Amino acid sequence: MPLATGKGPAKKQTFKGKKTANYRKDKELDFEEKLLQQKKKAQDKANAIPKEIEIMETISVSELARKMNLKASELIGKLMGMGMMVTMNQSIDADTATILASEYDCTVHIVSLYDETVIESESDAGADLAHRPPVVTIMGHVDHGKTKTLDAIRSADVAAGEFGGITQHIGAYTVETHKGKITFLDTPGHEAFTMMRARGAAITDIVVLVVAADDGVMPQTIEALNHAKDAKVPIIVAVNKIDKPEANPDRVKTQLSDYGLIPEEWGGETQFVHISALQKTGLDELLDAILIQSEILELTANYDCRAEGKVIESRIDHGRGIVATIIVERGTLRTGDPYVAGVYSGRVRAIFSDRGDKIEEATPSMPVEILGLEGMPNAGDPFQVTESERHARQISSKRQELKRFEDSRNVKKVTLDNLYDTIHEGEIQELKVIIKGDVQGSVEALKSSLEKLSTKDVRLNVIHASAGAINDSDVMLAAADSNAIIIGFNVRPTPQAKLLADQEKVDIRKYNVIYKAVEEIEQAMEGMLKPDIKEEVIGTVEVREAIKVPKIGTIAGSYVLQGTVKRSSTVHVIREGIVVYTGKLASLRRFKDDVKEVAAGYECGISVENYNDVRVGDQFEVIEFVEVARKLKDSEKLSSGKGDDAKKDSE
Repeated sequence: MPLATGKGPAKKQTFKGKKTANYRKDKELDFEEKLLQQKKKAQDKANAIPKEIEIMETISVSELARKMNLKASELIGKLMGMGMMVTMNQSIDADTATILASEYDCTVHIVSLYDETVIESESDAGADLAHRPPVVTIMGHVDHGKTKTLDAIRSADVAAGEFGGITQHIGAYTVETHKGKITFLDTPGHEAFTMMRARGAAITDIVVLVVAADDGVMPQTIEALNHAKDAKVPIIVAVNKIDKPEANPDRVKTQLSDYGLIPEEWGGETQFVHISALQKTGLDELLDAILIQSEILELTANYDCRAEGKVIESRIDHGRGIVATIIVERGTLRTGDPYVAGVYSGRVRAIFSDRGDKIEEATPSMPVEILGLEGMPNAGDPFQVTESERHARQISSKRQELKRFEDSRNVKKVTLDNLYDTIHEGEIQELKVIIKGDVQGSVEALKSSLEKLSTKDVRLNVIHASAGAINDSDVMLAAADSNAIIIGFNVRPTPQAKLLADQEKVDIRKYNVIYKAVEEIEQAMEGMLKPDIKEEVIGTVEVREAIKVPKIGTIAGSYVLQGTVKRSSTVHVIREGIVVYTGKLASLRRFKDDVKEVAAGYECGISVENYNDVRVGDQFEVIEFVEVARKLKDSEKLSSGKGDDAKKDSE
């Protein structure tokens, strides 16, 4: 019995122990399973976060979270840990976004507005690539004969239509030759049009550098040469004006060889062609040189895909609305195609050739004018035909939203951090201007030239710049911003705007040549500068006797050696060649009479304010302070000179 009773409880205990052990085992398995699931979730999350993302200069927290496949709350938590209190709709800069993304092993690439909203191009794979005409940009210094050369080739007179004979727009033309078509882009040579030349070089296949044989290499020649080198396009040099008696083509060759353009006859690779645009000589040789170069380049394009290109120029045309000049780079553009140009969408209502003829389609390398834009794109903006009008509107609205977002960032707000700078800037004189021009490219060039006039003392602020006639809203904007002036470049105010400008006393300046506008605005800014105060020596006096007068001080019995002494003058007291005191005159007398001035060769009594240590033999240098009008260039030189001195000191 005791044995049996002893076994019973023991069996029971063993069963309980097994149950506990099994329970523990299940628990451990559940825990391991949960751990594996958590690891899997973390792994899936890590896999879901892309290795690379593309953002613009700023991005909202919610947009960054969407790009990284994360919850916005998670990023907000991380930002709070970094000491930044933000909401999901607030923006952070690219540097903060980069630090945030690096915590998730994600690389950030900063892109432009158009990279952020890419329209996918049709592939050329399997397509028949056909020959296309070369796009040739004519570049060079102002007044070296670029437009005349093109006029001679086209047998047209474009230069006569430009004010002052200076090209102020990009002209795009197609020329039929006996060997095929050539598209020419004529860029301005004036220094203000740097951006236009850069754009011309960016969309070209060959650059023709026009250099006057009598003038040689000039600043804009070098700049055009650098643009062409940056664009990595071949250069043909056209040495113009060889019919002039003072022409020296060899000097041009020598000068350009210093910049790496060595003529073929000297063992180099650059073609030099001698031409005279006025006499129309050497033009066939120039065309042959262009066509030989284009054959070497083997220029081809896909004619069957959706059209893509670049906006060369845009303007407002009365009766036709917004007109854009574009050059087709690939594909065929047809009437009715939906497209996006810059940040604006539209449908091609009509296509016109460079000679103004209405055409139904445009092929690669063809410059055309199109109608049907809802807004004015900037020169140089990309142009792309889309699958549908709906897709074009979506891309356009996204780009406009991003552009507004970028513009809002540039609005300067006063904070405690920048309060001192804002107060300091408030002391700086400011000239506000509104620029209206006939085409967008000219507006951009004028804006760039005027903004360069700003100095540390006077700042030029362009509050609005666009193409089109001067209208009521421009006048109202100028009236709201007191002292703002309106600059019209090749445009005129509407009758209503003119009437409103007279009422509101708004100054409207009209110009046809860019350097005239720059010159007059520079003069206006110089008028706003505080004048320089300079010392002018008006006389020299010798002290011949020092007379001490009780309660008055020391009177200097003096003789005026040269010039005059005025009662209102200031004097430098000079002893043995050293200035010992500078002060105003307390009194000026001849005998017992107070006088206003004493001329050279006369004696007088002089007392100097707060100075009694006058000795026999001292000299008084009589000075007056005069105001001298300052020049903008002088103040720039002064500030740059100081910078150079500081640089020398640091060295």
